[in-house]
Amino acid sequence: MTDVMASRSAAGPEPEVTPGEDSGGRRTSPTRGQASRRGQLAAWAFLAPFMAAFLLFVIWPLIHGIVLSLTDQSLTGAGGSFIGFENYSEALSEPVMWSSIGNTVWFTVITTVPLVLLALIMALLVNTGLPGQWLWRLSFFMPFLLASTVISQIWVWIFNPEIGAANEILSAVGLEPIAWLQTANVDLISIAIATIWWTVGFNFLLYLAALQNIPDLQYEAAAVDGAGRWRQLFSITIPQLGPVTGVILVLQMLASLKLFDQAYQMMEGGSSETSRPIVQYIFEAGFVGYRFGYASAISYIFFVLILIVGIFQMVVLRHRKADS
Repeated sequence: MTDVMASRSAAGPEPEVTPGEDSGGRRTSPTRGQASRRGQLAAWAFLAPFMAAFLLFVIWPLIHGIVLSLTDQSLTGAGGSFIGFENYSEALSEPVMWSSIGNTVWFTVITTVPLVLLALIMALLVNTGLPGQWLWRLSFFMPFLLASTVISQIWVWIFNPEIGAANEILSAVGLEPIAWLQTANVDLISIAIATIWWTVGFNFLLYLAALQNIPDLQYEAAAVDGAGRWRQLFSITIPQLGPVTGVILVLQMLASLKLFDQAYQMMEGGSSETSRPIVQYIFEAGFVGYRFGYASAISYIFFVLILIVGIFQMVVLRHRKADS
């Protein structure tokens, strides 16, 4: 033992080993725990800007809106006293709010089905190999690139009761002219027609992309088995488009429920009992009536309705996927 200690003392003091290096001064790889901690720190560093923006622009306005809906806050700065659920009680008992929700639901119904069917037909026509495909794609998708103000102005001219193209077409087929945007129960249909022409191009593009992803081998095998075009359409094409159709339905319903821009612009800031959507009613309550608390309460009632619709759609799509 003495000899060993003597030999160590004769060799001199042991070199100091720094973290990340061995006794020879060579750099060593970090341990699994160190690498994991470094990875977590790097991940949080990348997530921090997004989390800060998410908290600032999503979570905080959500919480602030709930608090605001429980007060009598005015746009002028007056009020702000806590009044509990009085705004919610008033909104739920207000016939105009329910009428606006009914208009929004009706608009969603009369736009969602045509926007799905028309987009599917347009995509099928282009996918069959029509000459000048680039022109068809451009003409179908171009309206979607226009701003809502441009679309609204175009269709206001078309629906003009005196010089509009819509009444010219009716007169040509022997029908009486219509005051499209001034007639109850017709005004919302007019807005729906403009919306369908404006937004069908987006659904068309989704369907066209999905159609081009279906393998040609399936159609070739079906043709060998004697399946005609219609049989291939209903046995191959439409089933393969099921997931995309589900996505389009969800996106379209949510977009239609948020109707505001084109309705407000085509009606020139006004509205009738048959054309006022719920978002416009919220706008009028908050920025025309100066009742921010009441408008916030209506917003959260509408949010709950959209949430219910979204959950219902998710449940239906999951059941369909499980059955298939």
